[in-house]
Amino acid sequence: MPIPLVNSIASWFLKKRFHQIELFLKYPNEVQNELLLSLIDFAKNTEIGKQYDFSSIKNYKTFAERVPIKNYDGWQDVIERSRQGEGNIFWPTPIKWFAKSSGTTRAKSKFIPVSEESLEDCHYAASKDLLCMYLNNNENSQLFNGKSLRLGGSKELYKEKGTAFGDLSAILIDNMPFWAEFSSTPSNKVSLMSDWEHKMQAIVNETINENVTSLAGVPSWMLVLLNNVLDTTGKQNLHDIWPNLEVYFHGGVSFTPYIDQYKKILPKKDFKYYETYNASEGFFAIQDQNNSSELLLMLDYGIFYEFIPMDVYATSEEKAIPLSEVKLNRNYAVIITTNAGLWRYKIGDTIRFTSLNPYRIKITGRTKHHINVFGEELIIENAENALKKVCKRTKAEIVDFTAAPIFMQGKEKGAHEWLIEFKTPPQDINYFNELFDNALKALNSDYEAKRYNNITLNKPKINIARHQLFHDWLKQNDKLGGQHKIPRLSNTRDYLDDLLKLNF
Repeated sequence: MPIPLVNSIASWFLKKRFHQIELFLKYPNEVQNELLLSLIDFAKNTEIGKQYDFSSIKNYKTFAERVPIKNYDGWQDVIERSRQGEGNIFWPTPIKWFAKSSGTTRAKSKFIPVSEESLEDCHYAASKDLLCMYLNNNENSQLFNGKSLRLGGSKELYKEKGTAFGDLSAILIDNMPFWAEFSSTPSNKVSLMSDWEHKMQAIVNETINENVTSLAGVPSWMLVLLNNVLDTTGKQNLHDIWPNLEVYFHGGVSFTPYIDQYKKILPKKDFKYYETYNASEGFFAIQDQNNSSELLLMLDYGIFYEFIPMDVYATSEEKAIPLSEVKLNRNYAVIITTNAGLWRYKIGDTIRFTSLNPYRIKITGRTKHHINVFGEELIIENAENALKKVCKRTKAEIVDFTAAPIFMQGKEKGAHEWLIEFKTPPQDINYFNELFDNALKALNSDYEAKRYNNITLNKPKINIARHQLFHDWLKQNDKLGGQHKIPRLSNTRDYLDDLLKLNF
């Protein structure tokens, strides 16, 4: 089929979808309420459905009173049963796939169920809608005259007991219709390579001679790839390689630390950036306007939303509210009920609403302090457990610590910088660092992936803090006392740089 004809058909189909989007824009709360009742009815004969008597739930109020809110730890046991091949536990149709992501208290990795319904009606629907939004805003786009360079996660799918697990991107690529591969690059074979070092060069080799019109992937990974493209070709910017490149669809980690570096290698003033908000659990929001930092909450993907105000989160006052009760510019933890059988599930993200008509949001972070600048999702628990293990091994003792990212500069990889005050320091700080790095890899699969062969993250940098540094900082900032602490992990360098200035 000639490319111009493909372009016309695709444009017509995607713009037709825009009229469906207008329905939930006009009646958001009605669409959400109807969706919740349909999920409840569909799952009423599952084990979970019978446990909470879904058959008698006729409204949100009863649902909220009867079904408890849980995080992954609360779901792990039934998810493990499902992974072993049991069916009809929390969702009536068979769960064949599980998206693997970084772990929690009880497990190194999470395995998020992905149903046929969530695959088609959420993840794939969102990919189409992203293009729909873009085309609606850019009628002269030539997107379909070329290919999309997609950069997914590492590893192929691993199969056991009739189910499969792996990166969400691997599940999506594995289930894409055959024709979709014609509009994207690299090939599925290269996309699913597990060795990132070889994969990166294979992607470069396969894509530099293609007519690439769009990019799609996580900013930190994509930046590494694009710098490799420039190194291989000897060009100064990407437009010299792909003159028809017009947009970068990004998500997964904050784009803020990377935007200046992207503008250097993509200098055209009319080049566009479109952000998405998606996770293993589902696809939640899409940038629906050019040059915007707000994301439209998508309400018809089989996901029912609730929100917990962060000022009462994890307190005795904690209470979830539906979409109809949210207010502007308050920080909320996101709770989801999905068409993959996650019921009132805490995803650990925080957002705030920038608009209520339509419902637009900004991602504000996580419910706990963490570092997730490069998609590593390093949580405090990982850090504390790793330090405990290494201190025991090296007979060191720690008074306090904090950590922050070293952001990518040009072609230099990112890293984590640590500031540790020791009561008893290790004899060899380099050996301590090596053990610590390995301990973090063992505890966190996402950190391990980013550190593999220094593809995205270099090894940690450890600074030894002088005696009473943290005490002096707290005192200087009028924060001495049991309720005040130095944040252990942060996505910014504010605390760390402040402390390093005092470290003399």
